[in-house]
Amino acid sequence: MKTIAVIPARGGSKRLPKKNVMLLGEIPLLVHSILFAKQNSSIIDEIYVSTDDEEIKKTALKFGAKVIDRPESLSGDLEPTVSALKHVLESIEFDVENVVLLQATNPLRPDNLLKEAFQVYEKGNYNSLFTVSRNYQKLGKINVDKFVPYNYEIGQRSQDLEPLYYENGLLYITKSKLILENIIISNDALPFEVNHIFANVDIDTQEDLDYAEYLYQKHQIA
Repeated sequence: MKTIAVIPARGGSKRLPKKNVMLLGEIPLLVHSILFAKQNSSIIDEIYVSTDDEEIKKTALKFGAKVIDRPESLSGDLEPTVSALKHVLESIEFDVENVVLLQATNPLRPDNLLKEAFQVYEKGNYNSLFTVSRNYQKLGKINVDKFVPYNYEIGQRSQDLEPLYYENGLLYITKSKLILENIIISNDALPFEVNHIFANVDIDTQEDLDYAEYLYQKHQIA
């Protein structure tokens, strides 16, 4: 059975309108994920973009992805990503074993990320895998105008903190049978650690896009 990549890309974005087709480098934001999937053709058999937007659809087709027209009922701000993935699976006519979720808003990824992650995913026979990065910040809560440390004690050195990790959004791999049950990250999912500067990029504002542009240009020159 096949492994497919799915890139959800709605047209509606309130904080940064039309962000999925805004340029990062010389190509639209969305296209970075399409090209990443193409570079991993030894793993990914088909690339699908799920969208409700005509401009995004034209862009995806131009760069070689297939498009699944997402209905309005699955395109709202509060609709979970898994709905788009499930709709793609229900719209194609062949059996799929694995779904690789590539979020358009995480356009920069280490070149060997999917190859390394997929090898671990297959070898361990996992149901799902998602990428995480370590957080080195001193975190706390504010309770009645008082700061209450969460992961450290006042005066403790940062290097001595208990390791905490965050879901960075770079990559998800999931068995299709779980997607059909509305699950992307299963209870036994493997957290795949990625400590790379690209893990800090998640585009939601113009400032995020500017930062991504800086890293992209720096990476191109390096």
